[in-house]
Amino acid sequence: MIRVLIADDHPVVRQGLRTFLDLQEDIAVVGEARDGAEAVELVAELAPDVLLLDLRMPVLDGLGALERLSGSATRVVVLTSVSDRSDVGPAMRAGAAGFLYKDVDPPALVQAVRAVHGGQVLLAPEAAEAVLAGAGGAEGGGGA
Repeated sequence: MIRVLIADDHPVVRQGLRTFLDLQEDIAVVGEARDGAEAVELVAELAPDVLLLDLRMPVLDGLGALERLSGSATRVVVLTSVSDRSDVGPAMRAGAAGFLYKDVDPPALVQAVRAVHGGQVLLAPEAAEAVLAGAGGAEGGGGA
């Protein structure tokens, strides 16, 4: 059973993710966090296998939570609605194992949770393009 924690400041997003993920035979949602600080606390308390983490949250944002979770056994998938390509590199360097956008198809999200749990690194196509283009460090600079 893959134990999942959801961290998002929007209740409707948390509930929607929980409802869909709980339908999967091999996934159990073990908790929900309203902000990054609560996510860090719940990871320590619940030891989930996978954390679905929004980047834009109050109290402590997703990047701050990622930094505090450095060294944790929990695999983190950033799940954000903000398509700022400059967020991808810092999130991956901070320890994210995946980066997806909230417009992802539900079956693809389930596959991402399974893949990341299995040790893979997974990026949405747009996020992969951002990493390959060097976004998050050398924007428009023409190379390194």
